[in-house]
Amino acid sequence: MTDLLTENLHIPSDTAGIALHLRHKRRKDIQTFGPKRTILLMHGATLPSESLFDVPVHDGSFMDSLAQDGFDVYALNVRGYGGSTRPVGMEGAPEDAPPQVRTETAVRDLGTAVDYILTKHTLPRLCLIGMSWGGTVTGAYTAAHNDKVEKLTLIAPQWINDGVSRLDPGGPVNAYRRFNVQAFRQRWLEGVPEHKRDCILPNGWFEQWATIILASDPAAQDGIIRAPAGVIQDVREYWSAGKAFYEPEKITVPVLLLHAEWDRDVTLNQMVALFPRFRNAPYRRWIEIGEGTHMVVMEQNRWQVLESIKAFLA
Repeated sequence: MTDLLTENLHIPSDTAGIALHLRHKRRKDIQTFGPKRTILLMHGATLPSESLFDVPVHDGSFMDSLAQDGFDVYALNVRGYGGSTRPVGMEGAPEDAPPQVRTETAVRDLGTAVDYILTKHTLPRLCLIGMSWGGTVTGAYTAAHNDKVEKLTLIAPQWINDGVSRLDPGGPVNAYRRFNVQAFRQRWLEGVPEHKRDCILPNGWFEQWATIILASDPAAQDGIIRAPAGVIQDVREYWSAGKAFYEPEKITVPVLLLHAEWDRDVTLNQMVALFPRFRNAPYRRWIEIGEGTHMVVMEQNRWQVLESIKAFLA
């Protein structure tokens, strides 16, 4: 394997006092990358980018694989997640402030990161990859800024549901949520046949993931991290209310849609409804991955996600 350069960058957002964490990886022997080889990854509603894309299990992380294959890879944490600044509303008790980090704010943070990368490398465009809520953020950004996006990949993106979202626990929506890391294992593997669970999530992988996610929140305590709740308010106002946050028809760049069969958070029916909406993309591709959950990027079959992305971006 070729040596990789790894950087942890903190760039200013459009809000005074808020910095955004960008992780960057590339091969040390490649200095120049074009739009098709420059990638920005966007995380979902609860887990920061490093816990999805940079957990070094087996032969390396998701980011490592892309970088080894010759891509210039960035992963963003929008405000409130990972190494980015927490808004003031996340510093007190959850009930002391309104829902923090709404989707429109995340779209702005993504735009800040895109502009930083394009300016740094003197590029006109780059490739976006968004997972779950990150699919909403990257989809909305692309719909408004097709000129800055080369290709768009969406991994199990949010879409209009039947009135109920697994992400929404019900009750009042406070400033942030408390996420129990160890308890998530059961939720992660719901829907996976018992005899397949050790294959999907090999021994030690969950523990490595848990270590990284607990380290991502400086206020983590008793195995619990904070996650902004703005996304929950948006789920109620949009996806669970039968309204789309953005119009896929406004996307005019190539689109890759990825989904796994055991995903309980984003259903197959939602993808059936979403895919035709990318009708104005020059071309669109949908790949359904067998034996994977909503967290397929952190599972044994993540290689299918990676190979699908590499083929799409080739």
